Amino acid sequence: MYVAPARGTAVQDHVALAEIELCGDLIIAASAAHEDRLSPDRIDEVLKVTEERSPDNQAKPPTP
Repeated sequence: MYVAPARGTAVQDHVALAEIELCGDLIIAASAAHEDRLSPDRIDEVLKVTEERSPDNQAKPPTP
């Protein structure tokens, strides 16, 4: 059986690492919550999501 040698170069997917961190934040918030589920507003708060508002106070979709 052939086993490839361990390489010294580590590859990091920064997007994946950021998503894992966000999931961890949600897990921590959910474990600290008294209710069964986090509300959408609480999820937005944990993930630091804000809505952009237009002058007529209508929510706009987030810009990429």
